[in-house]
Amino acid sequence: MRLDPVSLRLFVAVMEEQAIARAAVREHIATSAASRRLAELEAQLKVQLFARSNRGIAPTPAAYTLLGLARSVLGEIDGIARQMREYGSGMRGHVRMVANISAITQFLPAQLQGFMAQHPEVQVHLQEKVSSEIALAVAQNAADFGILNAGRYGGDLSYLPYRQDELILIAPQGHPLTQQEEVGMQQALAYDFVGAHVGSVINALLTRSAAQLDMPLRLRIQVTSYDALCLMVAAGLGVGVLPRQSAALYAGTLAITALRLNEPWAQRQLVLCLRSLEALPPVARALVEHLIAPAAPAGPAASGLPAYAPDALSRSKNPLDN
Repeated sequence: MRLDPVSLRLFVAVMEEQAIARAAVREHIATSAASRRLAELEAQLKVQLFARSNRGIAPTPAAYTLLGLARSVLGEIDGIARQMREYGSGMRGHVRMVANISAITQFLPAQLQGFMAQHPEVQVHLQEKVSSEIALAVAQNAADFGILNAGRYGGDLSYLPYRQDELILIAPQGHPLTQQEEVGMQQALAYDFVGAHVGSVINALLTRSAAQLDMPLRLRIQVTSYDALCLMVAAGLGVGVLPRQSAALYAGTLAITALRLNEPWAQRQLVLCLRSLEALPPVARALVEHLIAPAAPAGPAASGLPAYAPDALSRSKNPLDN
């Protein structure tokens, strides 16, 4: 049985108006067409809904039962239309995003809190991955978009500027390096290091820098998170490298000192990657616009120059992870 919502809505109008003619006017349909629809509805349901006489129509007990059912069904249909409109306006939906640990620990908590406070019906599913895996997930449509380090990752992806990221060196309080505010890798490599997890960009940067300086990298221990790295450094097991704002989360509670790292690779660009901004679902596009809005620098970009050129990734020599 295929019930027509138009006929159900007309039936509800007849019950409420107690007259076919008035219901027909309300539903913008000819009276004859309204009578025909009611007769077809009775034939479909195989039950008499109205007793007809010269004085008009009188609802049967079946009609009163159908009235409650019809109102419930029509309410559900109206709810579907309303929720779909909300999806279309970006007010409700599900967003799949992936990001590296630098973005997750430094920038995303406050930004996501602000966005979800404005749009409480939006669900954001966030996964942490290294940059090469982020690019792959976006390219394969396993995620709507991702945040990663600028680099060459292949695939037909677009990139938007997100944040500038600075790597620093942390050392235990009282360590010989803490006698100065800025160090280079040539000085730091004289000491043991607490390294990040295998395959991370930080380890790759440290390894390459040591090779360029023809000095050994003494990784005393490797950990899988920034909090573990800070704890190991505070325990005196070595020095470590991590993003400045991530280190700031622990500097007030752990016995560590942050030092500026005087190396060109310490300044990094984080970018947002996606397949196409125009092809994103409205709710995902709204989140992207929320995330990148504060990223515009106050320098040349403010005067109308582009803040970040997507083809800059093709010029990068270091497609590293994390």
